[in-house]
Amino acid sequence: MTYDASAREDRGAVPATGSDRTFWGRLASWAPYRALVQLATATPRRQFLILAALPVLWVLTQHLGPMLQMLRVSLTDAYPVAAGTEQHFTFDNYLRFFGDRLFWMPFFRTLGFAFVFTLCTLVLTYPVAYFLARHVSPKNRMLLLLMLLIPFWVGEIVRTYAIMILLGNTGAVNLALKWLGLIDRPIPFMYTSFSMGVGIVYLTALYMLLPLYSALEKLPKSLNEAAADLGAGAWTRFRRVTLPLTIEGISSGCTLVFLISTGFYATPVLLGGPSTTVFAETIAGFFHVAGDEWPTGAAFAVIMFLAALILTTLFQKFMTGLRKGERK
Repeated sequence: MTYDASAREDRGAVPATGSDRTFWGRLASWAPYRALVQLATATPRRQFLILAALPVLWVLTQHLGPMLQMLRVSLTDAYPVAAGTEQHFTFDNYLRFFGDRLFWMPFFRTLGFAFVFTLCTLVLTYPVAYFLARHVSPKNRMLLLLMLLIPFWVGEIVRTYAIMILLGNTGAVNLALKWLGLIDRPIPFMYTSFSMGVGIVYLTALYMLLPLYSALEKLPKSLNEAAADLGAGAWTRFRRVTLPLTIEGISSGCTLVFLISTGFYATPVLLGGPSTTVFAETIAGFFHVAGDEWPTGAAFAVIMFLAALILTTLFQKFMTGLRKGERK
């Protein structure tokens, strides 16, 4: 037995363990596999490429790919192309938007709604995020965050119908106002900009809450305590300490909510009315008709995307300037 053990050691064999009997154990001890792993992770650059390959592939195929396809369709005169028909390159689909003022109203209405709803979401969620981050004990924060996240486990349509039930003529809001004696007949909340705003703010609140909560949680309490020792009141501490140091969270939350608000379709259709038609409904109208209108809808979608992207870029630059100004 002693001779056999020495022979194994001379041959460089590794004693078998329980894990070596499994598939992954045998794979890890397989010489070609170990050589491949060593070759792939030999340098930090190779490690980075391996880690980034799947996310980059996902972005290219699931995000950038559809947008490029939409751009391609917007530059054609027909899509899908019928058999025996030749497809031509054209800018007429974009010129149609700039040449007909009928499309301008829903376009600018969408941007205006997105701006107002983003501001409302910020005003409503900032106190909630501040309370969670500054006045709730760490052991209870996760529980309260979970309670806030539960409604977002269901889809957008279900939550939109919940708002419809809440604001209807026989909904909880009208029943509560009538029970308090404030009204004699139901208030027509539905199919107005108010009902649509309530729905969109409710649907986007989470995207504002989490960046704000993250920024406020990182803020050291000693800064406010030092400001209080220097004689600063509550409003002064908030305006001069808390607010400037949470600009990054405000910037991230507002960007997310604004971009999402410009693309809502189902909620404006269900909660809005004729006077609240948004640009997403106009775009959808082109895709609901014959195929030769699809390029126009694609062009309008590209225009909306570029407008939202330009506005958010300007907003980010503005917020960056504010952060630099506060540091000085």
